[in-house]
Amino acid sequence: MTYPGTGEIRAEQVPDPAEGEVRVRTLHSGVSRGTETLVFQGRVPQSQWSAMRAPFQQGDFPAPVKYGYLNVGVVEAGVPALAGKTVFCLYPHQTHYVVPASSVTVVPDDVPAARAVLAGTVETAVNAAWDASPQIGDRITVVGAGMVGASVAAVLAGLPATDVQLVDVDPSRASLASALGAGFAHPSEAAVDRDLVIHASATESGLRTSLNLLRSEGTVVELSWYGDNAISVPLGEFFHSKRLTIRSSQVGGISPTRHRSYAERFQTALELLKDPRFDALISGHSDFDELPTLLPALSDGSLKALCQVVDYPI
Repeated sequence: MTYPGTGEIRAEQVPDPAEGEVRVRTLHSGVSRGTETLVFQGRVPQSQWSAMRAPFQQGDFPAPVKYGYLNVGVVEAGVPALAGKTVFCLYPHQTHYVVPASSVTVVPDDVPAARAVLAGTVETAVNAAWDASPQIGDRITVVGAGMVGASVAAVLAGLPATDVQLVDVDPSRASLASALGAGFAHPSEAAVDRDLVIHASATESGLRTSLNLLRSEGTVVELSWYGDNAISVPLGEFFHSKRLTIRSSQVGGISPTRHRSYAERFQTALELLKDPRFDALISGHSDFDELPTLLPALSDGSLKALCQVVDYPI
């Protein structure tokens, strides 16, 4: 991004890998629609500039900045044990790059490379599930059928005897919910008296809906990141009388009660991606050279993609 709302493809000098490094040729990258469009629009609050830095980001907010973190490629040089391996890396959209070998994770053979770009988002869903601590047989609603919300629904729909409903204002998301093994409803028709609601719509109305759907003593797990938007939280009405809870979940931290490392959490996400249900989250493909027009289209909503996979030249 050269400045908010505008991007261009620039040439980079990629060095030979040093000891302990690998050179990766990108096969696919994914656009994290929520976070990356906020970054593209220059809407990262200054107070969050440090927290929102991507691992291999170049430049500083608001711009110019090279941003992104869903990259799958093949190791072409460097550490011999990784040669020829398909790997995931938290790297921006770039055709080739060199990183420490410790920064890549080998993708299992039974996870297609294009599906593997979802690993970062599914990792967020795993973290949300850990924070939510659902129980077998729970009635769970996920509000917001975007990339993150749909990933959470897919993860939770695998719990035995669990009723999972995906809620969104877009009726076309019904087919997505069905493919993931979840129910679907418009907010006006959503099931009530829910044990747990995961909110991922990043809208004030979505948070209000989430609170309204809970049973007494129920919990909303807030996954949304609002950027520089200030929202109003309805703490009147039923919030106190029903003793409701709102708790945050953010992929940057793991609850100490889980006793898992970040690497173990990521491996869990890759294991989940062996399930072809997750292909429903990939709504389209674009060529790498289309990025300067792709990001504006995603930002203004003219391209209503879920996860847009960027394909790189062979």
